[in-house]
Amino acid sequence: MTAAAAPLADDLRLLYQEIILDHGKSPRNFRVVEHHTCKAQGNNPMCGDRVTVTARVSPAGLVEDVAFEGKGCAISIASASMMTETLSGQPVEIARKLSAAVQDLCTGRLETDQAKAAVGGALDDGVEKLAALSGVRQFPVRVKCATLPWHALMSCLDGKGQTTTEK
Repeated sequence: MTAAAAPLADDLRLLYQEIILDHGKSPRNFRVVEHHTCKAQGNNPMCGDRVTVTARVSPAGLVEDVAFEGKGCAISIASASMMTETLSGQPVEIARKLSAAVQDLCTGRLETDQAKAAVGGALDDGVEKLAALSGVRQFPVRVKCATLPWHALMSCLDGKGQTTTEK
């Protein structure tokens, strides 16, 4: 890394930390969706994170509303909050693509530009914000914290009642 790139990387890391802290302290959509069409619980036994995702999906396959409840570390809560903000009003197909992209961002299989391409450019701003979660790749045990809400969302959309990070 060049000397000029180092301060930029540090600035980006600080911005990402601020985003995680903001969502962790003041989570968005922390509630149960009224008249939800699906619900799933997620559990991370390694650290005790628990999240329940509820969503209302239209017959046309649009995520009309999505929310979560639960307890966990700041990363888990922030990830769930960011997920609900990004996916409300999006087609289920986009939710599935974005979930896979977030998993890949967190594990280091994709970088932000690659994740944008994987989602098809539909949510470039959303992917940019969710890239804040990619910092967990430096702490492999925290990857499960960041991805738990996304696993729960997929279980919800697939009609499964529960998921765990121990799969």
